[in-house]
Amino acid sequence: MNQTIIDLYEKYTHDLLDRREFLKKLGVLLGSATAANALLPLLETNYARAEVVSKDDSRLKTGYISYPGATGEIRAYFARRKGGAKLPGVIVAHENIGLVPHIQDVTRRVALEGFLAIGPDALSPIGGTPKDSNKAKKLLKKLDSQSTVNDYIAAVKYLQYHPESTGKVGIIGFCWGGGVANQVAVKTPDLTAAVPFYGRQPAPKDVPKIKASLLLHYGGLDKRINKGIPAFDAALQQASIDYRMYMYEGAKHAFFNDDKADRYHKGAAQLAWKRTVAFLTEKLKA
Repeated sequence: MNQTIIDLYEKYTHDLLDRREFLKKLGVLLGSATAANALLPLLETNYARAEVVSKDDSRLKTGYISYPGATGEIRAYFARRKGGAKLPGVIVAHENIGLVPHIQDVTRRVALEGFLAIGPDALSPIGGTPKDSNKAKKLLKKLDSQSTVNDYIAAVKYLQYHPESTGKVGIIGFCWGGGVANQVAVKTPDLTAAVPFYGRQPAPKDVPKIKASLLLHYGGLDKRINKGIPAFDAALQQASIDYRMYMYEGAKHAFFNDDKADRYHKGAAQLAWKRTVAFLTEKLKA
């Protein structure tokens, strides 16, 4: 798919264009409004592709829990392997469309690797994730960013002291959630490991506050997010933070999201996941 179209769609999904303006510009690129409306379903999310681990997988115990957050009770999707062993905790921070089936599936993938996994719904304070992803994006903009980060920090505490936890906690975040993962790493020393996928970087002045080990994944074609890499990289080196950074050439923003046919990059996603599991195992199970 033409990279100009991908860049335009990214502006739309990150609220830099409203729907009408997006379709107008897309129509200009394709030659007609009819062509734009025909292409849109291919750009939109298809949750049917998201399920790698069945929600009924017999190896897992899954369901919904709630924990006390900074803004009140936070609803989260929960998954772990069956059995009585204590496990390290991992938080899965969702994209800017909320706690959708894809993120629940990723939470199950994490659980199968031997972690106590939860996927908090950041929209819990205002009624939870709606079915319409466009509404979710608008609702996220209504949240107070610091309070939202504090809700995720509360998830760190929840897993740290959970009776089924070893006490070590990590976080994985995607897109919007990648930015959240970076902020959680900045704001709590209780986090052991963070894995932001194409997440917005913290301010360089805040980097020395990070105590967690970092594994950073970026797509080579992700111009918007990648602009922040040089300053972040320099700050990480200057502060002697334990980190690893990988750039996946030919991969777009959201390359891990296998329910987005226009973004998903199988090779990059599989390699990033392999590295993520190895990293979390090293940092949380040692």
